[in-house]
Amino acid sequence: MKKFQMLINPRDKRGIIRPEIYGHFSEHLGRCIYGGIYVGEDSKIPNVRGIRTDIVEAFKKIKVPVLRWPGGCFADEYHWKDGIGPKENRKHMVNTNWGGVTEDNSFGTHEFLDLCEQVGCEPYIAGNLGSGTVEELSQWVEYMTFDGVSPMADLRRRNGREKPWKVKYLGIGNENWGCGGNMCPQFYANEYKRYQSFCHDFSGNQLFKIACGPSGGDYNWMETLMNALKPQHVQGISLHYYTVPHDWDHKGSAIHFTEDDYYETLAKTLPIDEVITRHCEIMNRYDPEKQIALLVDEWGCWYDVEEGTNPGFLYQQNTMRDAVVAAMYLNIFNKHCDRVRMANIAQVVNVLQAVILTEGEKLVKTPTYHVFDLFKEHQGAELVYSHLENVTMPEKNLPMLTYSSSLQDDQVICTISNCSLKEEAEIFFEVTGRKAAHCKAEILSGEVHDHNDFDHPDVITIRDLPASVENGKAKIILPPCSVARVILSE
Repeated sequence: MKKFQMLINPRDKRGIIRPEIYGHFSEHLGRCIYGGIYVGEDSKIPNVRGIRTDIVEAFKKIKVPVLRWPGGCFADEYHWKDGIGPKENRKHMVNTNWGGVTEDNSFGTHEFLDLCEQVGCEPYIAGNLGSGTVEELSQWVEYMTFDGVSPMADLRRRNGREKPWKVKYLGIGNENWGCGGNMCPQFYANEYKRYQSFCHDFSGNQLFKIACGPSGGDYNWMETLMNALKPQHVQGISLHYYTVPHDWDHKGSAIHFTEDDYYETLAKTLPIDEVITRHCEIMNRYDPEKQIALLVDEWGCWYDVEEGTNPGFLYQQNTMRDAVVAAMYLNIFNKHCDRVRMANIAQVVNVLQAVILTEGEKLVKTPTYHVFDLFKEHQGAELVYSHLENVTMPEKNLPMLTYSSSLQDDQVICTISNCSLKEEAEIFFEVTGRKAAHCKAEILSGEVHDHNDFDHPDVITIRDLPASVENGKAKIILPPCSVARVILSE
């Protein structure tokens, strides 16, 4: 057993961990929307206006703060007027990015914003820059947010919504270096400035405009954008980073993997820390006051699809490996909260590292879902200094533990994961300037291949973790392959 001493200084505050760091992403891809979130009003599955009630309740439990829609690659071929009005009159289209299936547009603007209202989360609209027009995006903003008399506001009223919605987050293009148009950064920056100029703040609604940022370590893309755009043009820049254990042609199985595959997956995740650091260094040169946020609005594990499923649907299972990876990402995002102000896991239901899987009326919460449940207490808290002398594991030279700490309502919240598959970690917590009198700890743990399925939905779930307090210090023992939350109070 390895022994660790964690020092936490609640007086050394490093910034607010914005709730949006715990955001999610929903795309018209596979069964994320249809059969996942939306089943239609005539379904026997309990729903409110076609939106599954069990999905809404599951989202509420983990306090989903923001949901990105309709893509992804789908966003830059999506024309919003096809998804409004009577469903029988809505245009059908081919989803060319994801499986070549027919999209009937029965889930559109009204349905998405209804979902956000039911959940109580902020909508994040991804606008079409790749194949759309400036006028089209401008009119969509007007349709959603204008409370006066205008062609778009009147159209919204005819479609059943009298009052406008509040829509804060607006992405202007997605992956425009790839599926969003194969653009060079300077061309995209010019297009972005043109499009954003016509996206107005109506009726008290204030847009937070987001530019398409780089893929992973494309620092030239970030440099070009920061040189071209000013805070009056842009409030956030996106970043996409996926963990692919091997390579894009042979990503590996979500369930059937070796111990070496596990450590390789973690080794492919850890560089997100350096990637964020280097992008922030570029942003700091142009924006030292940190007016422009970095949004990691697509992240997560990407494996080969499950055998027998449509390869264009990106459906994969989710094990304790994914839970450890999710904890690694979220702890890193927390520590960069001075610049990282939103992150969105890909994706929320039935796609990639989903937090929820559905099959007919059945619903399963994945290990990754439970990580979000453990970490939700960080939302809106203040990041505080914490440190321990970590152990470097011989496997891929990885740190044994990942962690972050925050202060909320005078309680210290620490999330910590044990990445080792062999070693237990005995951890002592010392809080500067105060003595811990109470310690509540909960844990997610299991064999690394363990997962929840429709016949066994609770193999991996949150359980109490024994904790002791002596002489003002708390102690836990963290088993291998586990994620825990520790709450310390006087």
